[in-house]
Amino acid sequence: MKINIAIDGPSAAGKSTVSKRIAEELNYVHLDTGAMYRCCAYTALKHGLSLEDEDAVCALLEKTKIEMTPDGKIYLDGEDVTLAIRDDDVSMAASDVSKLKRVREDLVKRQQEMAKDKGFVMDGRDIGTVVLKDAEVKIYLTASVEARAERRYKQNKEAGILENDLEQIKKDIAARDEQDMNREFSPLRKADDAIEVDSSDLTVDEVIAQIMQYVNQALEKKESHA
Repeated sequence: MKINIAIDGPSAAGKSTVSKRIAEELNYVHLDTGAMYRCCAYTALKHGLSLEDEDAVCALLEKTKIEMTPDGKIYLDGEDVTLAIRDDDVSMAASDVSKLKRVREDLVKRQQEMAKDKGFVMDGRDIGTVVLKDAEVKIYLTASVEARAERRYKQNKEAGILENDLEQIKKDIAARDEQDMNREFSPLRKADDAIEVDSSDLTVDEVIAQIMQYVNQALEKKESHA
């Protein structure tokens, strides 16, 4: 008996890290939807496209193959872009392409198709509100801008990406929040039936323990109704 778990929240709240760990614990598949938008942005930038040219970006996306492996690797048309798409410029560009209605429609369709058989932990910004409206567990994972900037800075440092200092990352995260929450299509917001978890002062293990309580409750409920 499997369920789907939707984890939404702003940039650098720890969604991917937490989702991966929960997927491992349950032997589910982790699907990082944000990485799909990053792939779209990365290839658009690589081809020199304007991120506002919806026709050109969509035409390119139609021919683009995005693959995610169980070990967390992300391939774009066969190229390993796992680290490349985490660049801060790609992060902002991903927010730009995610405003394009037809880009969202294309990627949402792909995501829904992937998750229809259940057993997925999917994270992003509109999973509980748009992609998996029927997910049995919906979490809105958030944290303060300061906590998120510090995490992103540490993450970048470990990955050898040292483009921006902590203050610049704070500004970028605040700008990304503003853009994501105010875009016309599928803005970032907490689903009415989502549980909010603030990870500012929690360790990853504490966040996972909290979310797993809700997951186990949902699994027990599903089994009792089976």
